[in-house]
Amino acid sequence: MEDLIRQLLAALGEDPTRDGLKETPRRVAKSFDFLTSGYRTDLDGVINNALFDVEYSEMVIVRDIDFYSLCEHHMLPFFGKCHVAYLPSKKVIGLSKLPRIVDMFARRLQVQERLTEQIADAITSTIGPLGVAVVIEATHLCMAMRGVEKQNSTTVTSAMRGAFRDDARTRHEFLELIRHRKPAE
Repeated sequence: MEDLIRQLLAALGEDPTRDGLKETPRRVAKSFDFLTSGYRTDLDGVINNALFDVEYSEMVIVRDIDFYSLCEHHMLPFFGKCHVAYLPSKKVIGLSKLPRIVDMFARRLQVQERLTEQIADAITSTIGPLGVAVVIEATHLCMAMRGVEKQNSTTVTSAMRGAFRDDARTRHEFLELIRHRKPAE
């Protein structure tokens, strides 16, 4: 990858041997290795047996999960907040595992729509809940820095499974709970 980055720098009209760029190929390769680490992560490893039998049938929500990803069309970042909810059936999942699932899929070349679906499907297949809801709100630098250059636009996607899809009251409760933000301090 470092050789490719050197070639890219040269193709841009830069001198990859100049002082400020000498280490750039190594740094970029290391950066891409981290930013795409989701390809080398599997769901079982992320969950790490953190599934528990609990008598609880109310909604579990982890909201405002910060994430970043790379758009697969331009390889530019998109980032924002992910809100995840589920209605347990027989199992609950360790709360820290939900952000880890988000990160696993976000650290791949992505489109926001697929990312939203992958998170919902992973939770569904892992714990078999009565329902899963995922909402992602993101800013896409491919829209802000190039193309239409709309710096203040936000893209919102959702994936609803089970009770969140079939029961308007459940879906409404979730959407209301993620809408209520913490007051500014």
